[in-house]
Amino acid sequence: MDAKKLKIKWKRSAIGSPKDQKATIRALGLKKLNDEVIHDNTPVIQGMIFKVRHLVEVTEVE
Repeated sequence: MDAKKLKIKWKRSAIGSPKDQKATIRALGLKKLNDEVIHDNTPVIQGMIFKVRHLVEVTEVE
């Protein structure tokens, strides 16, 4: 069984967001607006996405 991957795209600016949310964006590997990264679908990544869900767009990829 293949593990699902998540494509995370940074869609909204983090200006005015708390420092911990900005740090979460950086920890996901996003450097600038409209960057995309692919991560395994793990509980750790899901928690990070949940924290910044209003700033990113997530899609599942094979």
